[in-house]
Amino acid sequence: MSRSAHIRRAALATGAVAALAATLFTTAAASADPAPAAAPDIDVKAVKADLDQLQSIADANGGNRAHGQPGYKASVDFIKGKLDQAGFKTQLQEFDNNGAKGYNVIADWPGGDESKTVMTGAHLDSVDAGPGINDNGSGSAGTLEVALAVAKSNLKPAKHLRFAWFGDEEDGMVGSQAYVSKLGADKSKIDAYLNFDMIGSPNPGYFVYDDDARLEKVFKDWFATKNIATEKETEGDGRSDHAAFKDAGIAVGGLFSGADYVKTEAQAKNWGGEAGKAFDACYHQSCDTSKNLDEKALDNNTDAIANAVWQLSS
Repeated sequence: MSRSAHIRRAALATGAVAALAATLFTTAAASADPAPAAAPDIDVKAVKADLDQLQSIADANGGNRAHGQPGYKASVDFIKGKLDQAGFKTQLQEFDNNGAKGYNVIADWPGGDESKTVMTGAHLDSVDAGPGINDNGSGSAGTLEVALAVAKSNLKPAKHLRFAWFGDEEDGMVGSQAYVSKLGADKSKIDAYLNFDMIGSPNPGYFVYDDDARLEKVFKDWFATKNIATEKETEGDGRSDHAAFKDAGIAVGGLFSGADYVKTEAQAKNWGGEAGKAFDACYHQSCDTSKNLDEKALDNNTDAIANAVWQLSS
């Protein structure tokens, strides 16, 4: 064999090996699970517009949106109307409490594995004393805009997505208990329930539910990318709609920006705001209006909700 022939054959062999490696790499890359798509940024102006609408509903209906009052049903109709228009399959689940009919709004996004449902929820009712814009218009509006972002993105999640707005939370989580009690064997199909009750407190904190390590990590990791310190949510544990899901053995997570207890010096150093004052001095009062909000907290928390929905449904 001549030297030139040997070189040519060696070159051909090297090229064949390189081509085979490239083919194997391309095939492996194509068969690998794709990285989950990033969640869109949720426009806080849209969230505030929803809150303005809830404020207007309260103003037109005796100053509140409480269970059994016309302001609550008007709130239900507002939320359901936007979801219907966006292409969700919606239903009103009725229940009775204190001699009055209550409603849960349940909205399912078509597609995804229903045996692994990621559910996101908030309570829609206020107390009788006021319009309930932070408690809990904020969680309701944030959840609504995330749901609408799912529709706008035409998201095709691997897991099924369900959103809920529960009634009569203020009388003891009545609506969410009614929902969970009717799940029966289907409760095993809920992979996670995420709860958002007060996410725009005017003197805000950033509290993350610590009931489930997997769900807690999703939120904490997102806030870490924004250099926002978080603390475990302990003060309100069991006082919101996640309680019924947790009691049923369903993994729960969520966010909270603080209620009527006082912000410490250390918390003010981490988050800004005023130490020695309540996270929300208007908690359960008539002054819980559309002015009783911190826009930055509302924005951060709504974006964190979107990130969790996108990550957990992939």
